[in-house]
Amino acid sequence: MATAERRDPYRSFNFQLEIDGVPLGAFSECSGLTAEGDAVDYREGTDFQPNVRKLIGLRKYTNIMLKRGYTQDKSLWDWHDNIVNGLPDRRNVTIVLMNEQRQPVVRWHAENAWLNKIEAPSFKASGNEVAMESVEIIHEGLTIDRS
Repeated sequence: MATAERRDPYRSFNFQLEIDGVPLGAFSECSGLTAEGDAVDYREGTDFQPNVRKLIGLRKYTNIMLKRGYTQDKSLWDWHDNIVNGLPDRRNVTIVLMNEQRQPVVRWHAENAWLNKIEAPSFKASGNEVAMESVEIIHEGLTIDRS
């Protein structure tokens, strides 16, 4: 019996990060899964139409921002140290959206990614918040896999 196509949208809170195919854990926020491009205006002197044509230009990808509660996991800091020390440590990053049963339903793949910024938690003696760290990942391509 074939399964019915899902009509309800997926919730945004079930996602995880994978780096080079290895799950790194859960994050509380993810943004920047954006692909866009520039339009190039072009017109030839022999064009009959009195307007410019719009050609497809270069593609651009927004930096991916991730936030999570601070833990003992130092893998992101190690990756950042490699970049700071001049190592060309580019990796493939995948953001995985999961359904309510924690099964993957959509994957966004960011290619040739590297860690540009890492931010340690802010501290406040009178606060009661979770200590959060954030990272900014730069990449050269974004694809989606819905299988």
